[in-house]
Amino acid sequence: MDKNIRTDQAALQELLNLGFRATPVTLIDGEAVVGFDRGRIERLLGLA
Repeated sequence: MDKNIRTDQAALQELLNLGFRATPVTLIDGEAVVGFDRGRIERLLGLA
């Protein structure tokens, strides 16, 4: 699910509550990937 922190205050608050101040943040099974790390995302999804 995509969340736009520019238009959704709840999404912005959720990001801040998780301790992040940068985007993108991808959450996969409780693991956070900050920025775009294709290799890590593929590993977490079981694609690598």
